Amino acid sequence: MAEKSLDVTAVDLGSLFGEFDCHIKQVEKELGVTVSCRDSVLKILGGEEETQTAKKTISAMIETVSRGDRLNEQGITYTIMMAKAGEETALRDLGQDCIYITAKGKPIKSKTLGQKEYIRAMKDNTVVFGIGPAGTGKTYLAVAKAVTAFRKKEVSRIIITRPAVEAGEKLGFLPGDLQNKVDPYLRPLHDALFEMIGMESYNNYVEKGVIEVAPLAYMRGRTLDNAYIILDEAQNTTPEQMKMFLTRIGFGSKAIVTGDITQIDLPEGKRSGLKEAIKILADVEDLAFCYFTHKDVVRHPLVQRIIQAYEKYDAKRNKNERSDKHDQSRSK
Repeated sequence: MAEKSLDVTAVDLGSLFGEFDCHIKQVEKELGVTVSCRDSVLKILGGEEETQTAKKTISAMIETVSRGDRLNEQGITYTIMMAKAGEETALRDLGQDCIYITAKGKPIKSKTLGQKEYIRAMKDNTVVFGIGPAGTGKTYLAVAKAVTAFRKKEVSRIIITRPAVEAGEKLGFLPGDLQNKVDPYLRPLHDALFEMIGMESYNNYVEKGVIEVAPLAYMRGRTLDNAYIILDEAQNTTPEQMKMFLTRIGFGSKAIVTGDITQIDLPEGKRSGLKEAIKILADVEDLAFCYFTHKDVVRHPLVQRIIQAYEKYDAKRNKNERSDKHDQSRSK
C-alpha cells in the first residue's frame, strides 16, 4: 500500500471536491484509490502506480480550479487518461484559448488536446478538415470560430451546409415542402447558432442573408467570397460533391470540413468524398487535417466507451475479413 500527499491550503476545496464529493469519488472509482483530506493535507492511498496517477490527476484538477474553470465528469476522465499517459502537464494550456462567449455567457474553450490543435489549425489555415467520432466538438467549435470571425468583421457572412443524405429514413415521406424536408438534417446546425448568438439575432441575420444554413446542393454554381463556410457530415458527400464544395471558396474566405468516416450513410457502392479528399489533399499547402479520437469526446463518458467498443469490434471484423480473404486466395 502506497501513500501520496498534496498540500491544499490555498485550494477551493468545494470546487475541487464537487457536490457531495463527486469529483474526488470519481477519481477514487476510476483509479481504485482512497482520498481523504485533513488539516489542509490531501492523502491518497492505494497501489504505487494508482496513487501516483491520482496525485497527477488531482494536481491537474487543482490547476483547473485555480484558473477559474469548473470541473466536470468528462474533464476528470480525460485528465485521468492524460495522467496515465504521462501527459498531464500538457493540460495546463487547455482552457486558455477562449474563442467565443455565447449569448448566455458561456465561454467556449478547448477541452482536449485534440480540440486545442483544431482551434490552432482553424486560425492558421484557409481550409481545415476536422475528422473524428461524434461528440468531439468538430462542428460546434467550427461554428464558434465562424461566429467569432463574423463578429470581428473578418468575414461578412457565415454559410453552413451539409449533404441531405438519407440515413434509414426517406425524404419523400417527410411532411412539407423541400425546405421542411431538409430542415431535420440541418437542425443541429441551427441549434449551435441559436446557442452562440441567441434566437432573435439569428433570425435577424438569416433574414438579412448574412447567415445561411442550407443543403449542400444549394452551393453549386456559386463563388463564396468573404465568408466562413462550414461543411458538416462531409463523410456523406460524393467525390464530385466534395470537389464542388472546395472549389466554391472565394477570396477572403475560410472553409471548415467536418466528418466521421466511420458513419458513412451513402448507398452501397458510392465512394465517400471525405475519404478521397484525405488521400488527394494530404500535401496541399494552407490546408490542414485534424484527427480526433475517443479521447476527445466531450459528451457523456459513456459515449467514449461506446466508441471504443465499436472500434474494437470493427478492428476484429476487419482482421477476420482479411484472414478469410487470405485463406480463400491460398485455397485457389
